[in-house]
Amino acid sequence: MVAVLCAAIAFPGIAHAGCNEVLAALGRTVVDVTCFKSADLTTNNPATTPADNSIPGLPPGAFTPTTDRTVISPDPPFRTSITKAVPGYQLNGRFADDPTKEARFLLRFPDDWNGSLVVAGASGTRSEFNGDFAWSDYVVQKGYAYASQNKGVLNLRITGIGLPTPPTANSCRLNPASTIWVEFYDNDPAKPFTQWTQYIVEGTSLAKQAVKAQYNHHPRRTYAVGTSNGGYQVRRALETAPELFDGGVDWEGTFVDALGPNILIDLPPAIRNWPDCASAYNPNSQAAKNIEAAGYPPNLPGAPLTFWGRYCSQFWEVTQCQWQKRFDPAWITYNDGPNDVTGTGGYNYYARIAADPSIAARVAAIATTGNIKRPLVTVAGTMDALLPIKRGARAYEELVRAQGRDRDSGGGRSPQYRLYEVQNGNHIETYKNFFPQLEFIQPHAQKAFDLLVNHIESGALLPASQCIPRGGAIAATPSQPGHCANLLQ
Repeated sequence: MVAVLCAAIAFPGIAHAGCNEVLAALGRTVVDVTCFKSADLTTNNPATTPADNSIPGLPPGAFTPTTDRTVISPDPPFRTSITKAVPGYQLNGRFADDPTKEARFLLRFPDDWNGSLVVAGASGTRSEFNGDFAWSDYVVQKGYAYASQNKGVLNLRITGIGLPTPPTANSCRLNPASTIWVEFYDNDPAKPFTQWTQYIVEGTSLAKQAVKAQYNHHPRRTYAVGTSNGGYQVRRALETAPELFDGGVDWEGTFVDALGPNILIDLPPAIRNWPDCASAYNPNSQAAKNIEAAGYPPNLPGAPLTFWGRYCSQFWEVTQCQWQKRFDPAWITYNDGPNDVTGTGGYNYYARIAADPSIAARVAAIATTGNIKRPLVTVAGTMDALLPIKRGARAYEELVRAQGRDRDSGGGRSPQYRLYEVQNGNHIETYKNFFPQLEFIQPHAQKAFDLLVNHIESGALLPASQCIPRGGAIAATPSQPGHCANLLQ
């Protein structure tokens, strides 16, 4: 209640500035900036999120903000409720220090500012507008200034259509049945994944400068939020730059450890075994057992695709290809060489790092450590079949515990950490349209944000780590503390 009241009133004594003052304060650190006074900073205003492919000179698929905001949020009517217009200023543009001209930022400054700042990460290879539905709409209505960035990279470029084999060395096909080939910008030589941490840190520093210019006052609190790769950004921000943040919420963040778990270890078993059970899925088949043994949640029936089938067709192969191209570009990805007899599913990370330790060194450079220095809440679904909870959220919880951080209420150690598991939650909110057994994660992530704010600003205890039952909510006294007993309920 305290957090809601604080967010509902304006921060006292603030004299608002405007575009000229903010741009003057940012100086040469930003370029190609669009700044405007907005009657409404929520997505009820069409001007809030630009159209896809709206930056002149970029190829189709490189900049897709309208699409990006849909990928982590449910369809209507389950998106963030918008109950009022939020007048203020919006700025978006590029970081001047990026020679590739790809690193982008977004700032939103409500007139009715509550004195604090929320900085969002971006999922996948998505743009700075990725969090517009899930995060921005939620926090700007509470009066928070909002900032985001794109991890320093654009999305993708199409390299071929209707081709049976990859047209370039860095091409990945969009799915196993596709003849559309793309290159991800973050596989370019100048775009190592280490920039993901660099740009959430740099974006936060820039946002604080802009807040000071806009309101003549530094933010009193700064919170990091993000989903998937954006959740990874939150974790790394609190591990590496705690002086910039007061706490964070990580919604199904990507886990990375050079010795495992990591995507290069976890995806190949699913890809390799899926063809054996794709057409006539049998939960008792050896292929199905192999997928579950690799840490994945159970399959669900559906038409025209089962639950695993949707992940396979949209995420498994293309994600594996993207990461393998970045960390082990010498591997021949598809069925066109002696390294590979089963497509991307034939990749063997442990064999590859034994032959070439530099692969593990590159992965180690982006590893999550668990050494958080500010309070952090992780929210994750038990039915996540892209970043399985056993290999992701629970693995990160173990790292945090190994660093001596508090994971349950009542301890004196700080900073505190919580893992809230959403029974039957999965990585893609819109999959609930096809599988009614699934549960949305977004409302729990937003509630976790409010609980984190109340903990930091009012000293309230964070509820203990827990399993949130289907149809339930984060509870002060959970009926299921700790992990969910089953991945599917």
